[in-house]
Amino acid sequence: MPGRIPAKKSKIPPALFNHLHRHVAGAGTTQTIPSMNIGIIGAGHIGSALAVRLTSLGHTVYIANSRGPETLTDVAQKTGATAVMAQEAAQRGTDLLVVTIPLKNIPDLPQDLLAGVPAEVPIIDTSNYYPLLRDGQMPELETGDQTESGWVQQHLGRPVVKVFNNILADHLENNGQPAGTPGRIGLPVASDDAAAKQKVMALVEELGFDAVDGGTMRESWRQQPGGPIYCNDLPADQVKEHLTSLGTERTEAQHAEFLANHAQQEQAMAAQGISLK
Repeated sequence: MPGRIPAKKSKIPPALFNHLHRHVAGAGTTQTIPSMNIGIIGAGHIGSALAVRLTSLGHTVYIANSRGPETLTDVAQKTGATAVMAQEAAQRGTDLLVVTIPLKNIPDLPQDLLAGVPAEVPIIDTSNYYPLLRDGQMPELETGDQTESGWVQQHLGRPVVKVFNNILADHLENNGQPAGTPGRIGLPVASDDAAAKQKVMALVEELGFDAVDGGTMRESWRQQPGGPIYCNDLPADQVKEHLTSLGTERTEAQHAEFLANHAQQEQAMAAQGISLK
């Protein structure tokens, strides 16, 4: 039986208030997996933070946006990644591909984006649904018929791994810690592809976070906005406690409460002048 959602707080998760991204060196971690070729589609806050950390760990990163590599000169200089077109990022990311663009823009990706990309290459999705501040209302997500990354997976036609959606870019770039550090942040990782999930969980650990198995794509609702795991920088034991408490099958009441909590968060962000567009 699904557990009850813990009593909601009236304030936004503390980390959501920190939208001033500091330009300081990322936390150092020791390389534990072989160097990889990684493609990143999306050069916003999360994409850029990942590029900084991944290149610092010795991985080769190709980064793309919707406007072309000539607009990514500053990003390339800051991150050490190579700026390319989206199709090239997909083709050259032979070990891992990250899709980190606004949810509403997923249908605008090239239809042949993944043509030739081997089935064993994990595809990470970092997206979140922000109907008020960015995406507009999407019926499948309002009704709860789909999880957010399940919707992305459906559009891409390939299994995805949901991760990095519930941590701010600044914290992703700077707050990684060595394994065993007290209070090390736990990040849930959800996917229907067990092999891809394990590969991504190893990368999460290398980046300085405790990887927590978030279950299947159908269960990934538990790490979406409006829930207790979203942007609260919780240690792994607390993440696991919340996953267990929430259960696996989302109830109508849980879906309604997540939406209400997230709407409150979006309204508070809008009142502060925060825009995601």
